[in-house]
Amino acid sequence: MKIKSPRDFWAGLMFLGVGLFFTVWALVNYQMGTAVRMGPAYFPTMLGGLLAFLGVLTLLESFAMDGPPVVRFKFRPLILISVACVAYGYLMKPLGLVLATAALVFISALGGHEFKWKEVVILYVVLIVFSVLVFVKGLTLPFPLWPAVLGY
Repeated sequence: MKIKSPRDFWAGLMFLGVGLFFTVWALVNYQMGTAVRMGPAYFPTMLGGLLAFLGVLTLLESFAMDGPPVVRFKFRPLILISVACVAYGYLMKPLGLVLATAALVFISALGGHEFKWKEVVILYVVLIVFSVLVFVKGLTLPFPLWPAVLGY
C-alpha cells in the first residue's frame, strides 16, 4: 500500500498515539465506573477512544485519497508562543494584567510569518479591553491591572 497523503498519515498516527496513550493512562490510574456511575477514568477513556478512532479513520484515508505533502516544521513560532505564555504567567503578578498581556501579545506576534505594528497594537487594545471588562469587571476576578509600585 502506498501513502497518498503524507500529511493525513502523520496526523492519523499522532491522533491514534495520543488517543491510545490517554485511554491507557486513564484505565491504569483511575477507576472506570459505569455509564450510570461514572468514575474518574470514564471521560478521559471515552475521549481518548474517540481520538484514537478518528486517528484510525484519518490513517485509512491517507491510503485512499491524494493529499498534500508534509510541510517543513518551523520551530520559531512554537518557541516564541511558548515563551509568550510562560512570560505571561510569570509577569502577571508583578506587572499586572495590562503589561503582562502586552508581553503576551507582542512576543506571540513575533512568532508569526509577518509582524505589523498597527495590527498587533489593535489586537492588544481589543484584548486588554475585553479582558478587563470580562474578567476584572464582569467576573470580579482579583487580577492586578498595573504593577503594585504604581499604587493601582
